[in-house]
Amino acid sequence: MKKNKRAEVENFQNQPCVFCKLPDDCPEKYGEKKTCLKHNITLHYFCLLMSSGVYQRGEENEGICGFLVEDIQKEINRSSKLACHFCKKRGASVGCSVKECRKSFHFPCGLKKECISQFTEMFPSFCWIHRPVQSTAVSSRLSGPYSCTICLEFIEPALSYSVLKCPCCNSSWFHRDCVQHQAYSAGMFFFRCTICNNKDKFQQEMLRMGIYIPERDASWELEENAYSELLQSYQHCDVRHCFCRKGREYSQPGSKWEIVRCQYCGSRGTHRSCSSLKRLQENWVCTECRAIIHKAETLQRTSVSSLASSPMKNETAKQLLKRSPKGSRLSAPYHRDIPSRQSLLTLPAMEILKELEVQINPLEFTRFTINKEDVFRGALCALRRKGFDPHHLIAVKFTNTRTSFEIVANNHGQRREFLRLLMHKLENSSLFEGSCSKNLALDPQALREDLYYDAGRMIGLSLVHGGPAPGFFSKMLFNCVLYGPKNIVPTPEDLADACAKQKVKKIEEALTQDELQTAIKEASEYLAVAGCLRPDWTLCDKEILMKDILNFHLITQMHVPIQRFCEGLKILGLLEKIRLFPEAFAELFCHKPQKLTSVKLGDLFTVHYSLDGNRKLRETKVIGFWRQYLQDCEDSACPVSLETILVFATAADAVPPIGFVPEPSIEFLHSQGQLQEMFPQGETSFNSLKLPIVQTYEEFRRNMDYAICYSI
Repeated sequence: MKKNKRAEVENFQNQPCVFCKLPDDCPEKYGEKKTCLKHNITLHYFCLLMSSGVYQRGEENEGICGFLVEDIQKEINRSSKLACHFCKKRGASVGCSVKECRKSFHFPCGLKKECISQFTEMFPSFCWIHRPVQSTAVSSRLSGPYSCTICLEFIEPALSYSVLKCPCCNSSWFHRDCVQHQAYSAGMFFFRCTICNNKDKFQQEMLRMGIYIPERDASWELEENAYSELLQSYQHCDVRHCFCRKGREYSQPGSKWEIVRCQYCGSRGTHRSCSSLKRLQENWVCTECRAIIHKAETLQRTSVSSLASSPMKNETAKQLLKRSPKGSRLSAPYHRDIPSRQSLLTLPAMEILKELEVQINPLEFTRFTINKEDVFRGALCALRRKGFDPHHLIAVKFTNTRTSFEIVANNHGQRREFLRLLMHKLENSSLFEGSCSKNLALDPQALREDLYYDAGRMIGLSLVHGGPAPGFFSKMLFNCVLYGPKNIVPTPEDLADACAKQKVKKIEEALTQDELQTAIKEASEYLAVAGCLRPDWTLCDKEILMKDILNFHLITQMHVPIQRFCEGLKILGLLEKIRLFPEAFAELFCHKPQKLTSVKLGDLFTVHYSLDGNRKLRETKVIGFWRQYLQDCEDSACPVSLETILVFATAADAVPPIGFVPEPSIEFLHSQGQLQEMFPQGETSFNSLKLPIVQTYEEFRRNMDYAICYSI
C-alpha cells in the first residue's frame, strides 16, 4: 500500500500545472509544486497566487495553502476560456492589474516576456507596458563598466527589467536573477543590500520590482545539523604516558582530568594532570607543533645572515614560504599600516618581477606609437587595441623619430623612457588625489571610460616590462589593493582634500555639544553628500558620524573604481604576487626610490678599460673627471642633476625595480685618426655611457653639461 501511494504521489508530481501546463518543478522560479490527490489537482504555488480570479478565503491548513478547492476549480474554469497573450494557449490566469489593460498570460510566460508580479498585499501583476520601473537618482547617472554586487560580473548601469539597483545607497547594481536567488536563499530575515546593508527600504523596493522574498529563515539556518561539526571538539589525551584511570578519552571540565587541546593545531590534546598544566592554563602546545616552532625560531635567527651570501637563498626562501598545515588557525586582524605578513623569509621584489618577466615572449612585440606630449592617450590606444597582448615585448616608437618598429623592438631605452613618462603622467592625472601619498579620486568621466582599469594595467606593464614603480600610493590605497576596501578602517588622515580633512578633524576633536554642532555646520556639504546631515547628532554619536563620513567618502563611493583598478593590476599575474609578498611591493607602491648620491651612481656603472696601456692611462684620468663631475652635480654646482645623468645613459631616472639589463657601463671615445669626439654619448638601448677623452676637467664638465642638457 505504501509503495502504491508513493508511486501515486510521484505520478502527480510529474503532472503539469493546471494553469500554465508546465511540468517543471522549480520552487525558486515558479514556487513550490502543490498536489491535491483527492481532487486530482497539481499546480505551481506562484501560478495560483498570481491568478486574478481567486482569493485566499480559508485557513492555512485548508485546501491548498488557504485557497479553497472549489475556488481553485472556478479559477481553472475561468482561465480555460482565456488565451495567453504570448503563447496563445488557454489557461491564462494572470491578468494585468491596470484596469484599461486587457492582457492575460500564464505566469511563466509573463516571466519570459519581462512582466512583473508583486508578492505583496493583493499580489498584483503588470504586463511589460505597465510594469513598475525604478527611477535614476542623480548620483547614479554614471554609465560605465559596473559590476553586479552579488555575482561580481560586469553589468551595464542602465536600469531595465534585468538590471536593478539599491534605492538606498544608489551604488549597488545587480542582475534580477542574482538578487532573486539571494532573496530565495537568505529569506526575509537576512535579505538586505550587499553594499549599504539596508534591509527594510531595500526589501520594500525589491518587492515592488517583483522579487519574491520567502517569509522564512535563511536556507543555511534551516538545514538540519548544519553546524553540528562546530559542536565537536577533539577529546583525546595524546601524551606518551596518560595517568587517567578512566582512559584517554575521558574529560571532566574544570578538573585536573579536563582535556586541553593544542593552541596551534587543535588536533592533539592532553589531560591537565598528564602535562602538569595549572587550572587556568590554556597555552599547551603538542610535540609536533613545538618541533615546528623551534625549527622556525632557529631559522629566523640564522637563515637571514647565511642565506644572504648563499647562491641558494632564493630557492630556500621559496621553500620556507610554503606554510605548514600545522600552523595556527587564528588569523590576525587587519591593520591600517603597511602589513608585514608572518612569513619567515620573503623574496625581494626584483626576483618576483623577474619571475613574472619570464612570461614575456622576446620574439613577439606590441607596437606603441607615442607622442611625448600625450603619453597617456597613446598608451590607452595601444592597450585597447584588439591585438594587444601583454605577453609580447613592448616596441615604442615616438612620433618625432623616423626609426622603424623593427629597429625599436629591442630598444630598451625607448621603452624605459615611455614607461617613465607614463608613470609620471599617471601620478599627476585626475585618477589620483593627494600630495605625496595619493588615493584614488572619484572622476565620473574616468569611470565612464573605465580608465581605472587601464591605470592598473599600465602600472602592471611598467613593473614587469622594466619600467619604474608608481611610488605614490597612500597606505590606505595599498591596503585596499591588498585586502579589499571592505576590510579597511579609514581615518581623517586618509582624506586627500586638505579642507575636508580639517573640517572632519574638527568634528573628531569636538568636546562639547556646541563645538560639535559648529563643526557639523561647517562640514555640512560633506555630510550632505554622505547622507549624514542630521540636526540631532550628539557627542555620543560622534564616532558613528565619523565612521559614516569616512566610509562614504573613502570606501563606499570608491568601491567600483578600486575594484576596476585591482582588475587591471591582475595583468601578467601581478596582483596575486602583490598579495603574496606585500612587504616587497609596499616599498615599490608607497615609497619613492632612494635619492641618488654620487657614490651610488658611480658604483652603478661598470667601467670598461682598454687593454692598451697608454689608452688605459688616459681613461683613468677621465674617470677621475667623471667622479668629480658626479660630486659637483650632487652639490648642485652644475645645471645637471644625478637623475638627469642616469636618464641620459639609460632613459630611467632611478634603478627600475626589475633592474637594468644589461648593467650600465662606461666606455670611452678615443680619437679616430684626426677626429676626436668632444661630447659624451648615451646609448640607452645598451645602458652605455661613452665619455670623451679630454685633457682638463673644465673642458670635461662643459661638454657634459652641454650634451646632457641639450639631449634631455
